[in-house]
Amino acid sequence: MSKLNKIYLGVLAGCFFVVACTKNFDELNTDPNRPKEITPGVMLGQLQYRIVNASIGAGRNFTHELMQVDAPRSSPGGGGLHRYDVSPGAGVWSNFYGYMTDINDIYSLADHLKENNYRAIALVYKCWAYSILTDLYGDVPYSQATKATEAIVQPGFDKQKDIYVRILIDLDTANSLFNTSKALTYGGDLVYNANTLSGTTNPGIVKWKKFCNSLKLRLLLRISKRDGEVNVAEQITAILSDANKYPVFTGNADDAIFRYPGTFPYFNPYYNARQLDWRDGTYTTKFFIDKMNVDNDPRRIPWFTTVSVGGINVYQGIESGYPTSTEYLVGKNSSYNDGLKTTPLLGVMMTYAELEFIKAELVLKGFVTGKTPRQHYENGIAASMAQWGVTLPSGYLTQPAVMYDAAASPEVQLEKIMLQKYYAYFFMDYQSWFEKRRTGYPVLPRGSGIPVENQFPWRVPYPTYLQSLNPANLAAAIASMGGDRSDIKVWWDK
Repeated sequence: MSKLNKIYLGVLAGCFFVVACTKNFDELNTDPNRPKEITPGVMLGQLQYRIVNASIGAGRNFTHELMQVDAPRSSPGGGGLHRYDVSPGAGVWSNFYGYMTDINDIYSLADHLKENNYRAIALVYKCWAYSILTDLYGDVPYSQATKATEAIVQPGFDKQKDIYVRILIDLDTANSLFNTSKALTYGGDLVYNANTLSGTTNPGIVKWKKFCNSLKLRLLLRISKRDGEVNVAEQITAILSDANKYPVFTGNADDAIFRYPGTFPYFNPYYNARQLDWRDGTYTTKFFIDKMNVDNDPRRIPWFTTVSVGGINVYQGIESGYPTSTEYLVGKNSSYNDGLKTTPLLGVMMTYAELEFIKAELVLKGFVTGKTPRQHYENGIAASMAQWGVTLPSGYLTQPAVMYDAAASPEVQLEKIMLQKYYAYFFMDYQSWFEKRRTGYPVLPRGSGIPVENQFPWRVPYPTYLQSLNPANLAAAIASMGGDRSDIKVWWDK
């Protein structure tokens, strides 16, 4: 064989080898764990994780300091939320509007695929997120928001009343869309695991439906001062009088909590928090912990650390709104328990405990649930204890500081309900602040270092970057609101 023929056969054999090795290349190099197409299920779990991280981060960083759950160990600059110094808020605005795009995509995909359960879940998230946004700021972009693909990059701001009307309609729509006899075709639900059936029923979708209507009760109560402008009482009565059509939470198993599985990538967001950031720079306040001490509240154990005073381990707090010259020593007061960094329970959106306190107030206002305000009040306390894995102590509910007095004035009863509701809101977004604005409770002591001109805030000013990104619509919203200060009240609170 000639040298040329040998070269030719070698090249030909090489070609056969390459063909043989690449014939199934695409098949062999396909990641079996990577989805081949975008489905609502692919997007849902990631959305659930990210959006609740943003909300509980706001709960700790904003609400806990403002509402005297905690205070910084030192605060020499003269500002700080504990002194009612509220800066323009960008974090939740940026996060929630970013996630709103994901919510809309889930809804659109589900609509195209005729998957009504995903459509309904997307609507519940949309309503939950927008209720937080509008209760924070007042008028916000809604009808024109997240429409950059339609060339709307400077959305107008909708009035809060119009947003609330739309939210209530969307929650009704979601309630009617939920199909409790169908599993989620593409899975993905990390809140209620509505991915499979149990017999002919989907327990997860039943719970989603309960969350939908419980959320609606929260928001109807929020705008109850505006009954007449919106048919608030009529809608509340409709929910309370028809549990089959409008089911709500009936136990702790219904809690709307993203329970962190502790596996990659769904870790508790505080999992790797340094001790300096987690507790050395922040202490619980006297207002918050002193009542828990008086009541011997067992929730102190999972929530806070103890410190040694005279050889005895105690729970001890600091003043909120203290003078700028004050600096508390490291390790001398109670702060957050390290167990909270790994607990699966922090991803709270709404709980059965909250619903029971809502019902207690509604019955106090004359609505009918079949129970008394006292029964709902006591159920709410017990549910909060169960939520955090502690046992309601014997005699706890009959202590003078806890016991519900049905013979007291309606205002005294309301204050009692709201104080316990405040504790049940631990680590939940902004709800305790919203409810303080609505009712005036709990009554918070004014710190000695709060400047005279600083008043308790009623809203968060708009993010400053909107002045360059959306100046005309921002200016129109500010004019409509009557200003962009923290002392401006939103529609439902005027």
